[in-house]
Amino acid sequence: MWPGYLLIKMNLTDDSWAYVKDTPGVIDFLGGEIPTPLTEKEVNDILKEVEDRQKGVVQKHKVDVGDRVKITDGVFVNFIGTVIEVNHEKGRLSVMVSIFGRDTRVDDLEFWQVEQSTSENAS
Repeated sequence: MWPGYLLIKMNLTDDSWAYVKDTPGVIDFLGGEIPTPLTEKEVNDILKEVEDRQKGVVQKHKVDVGDRVKITDGVFVNFIGTVIEVNHEKGRLSVMVSIFGRDTRVDDLEFWQVEQSTSENAS
């Protein structure tokens, strides 16, 4: 099984329907009024695709805590900061940048969104 996910077969009753629909973040079921369950093959295809994508997470550069990096994508593009956390399993990192003289933590950056800071891009 795939870490962090639990697949269950649900007997669709009025109570189970209401329970899922009332779960925060759930908007609706796919398939209209009476959703059609996924086949075992469809579930396996989805899981394989996600696993393949996770294997494809590649760092442009070796990044470690304490490294100076330049953010190359997103809201904080061109900010220079210090890596304060690296999560290799999720392919994410956190960087501390200075905004108007105050340290601000930027979370959930993907490895491809940063590059090593050099003297050329430190301005």
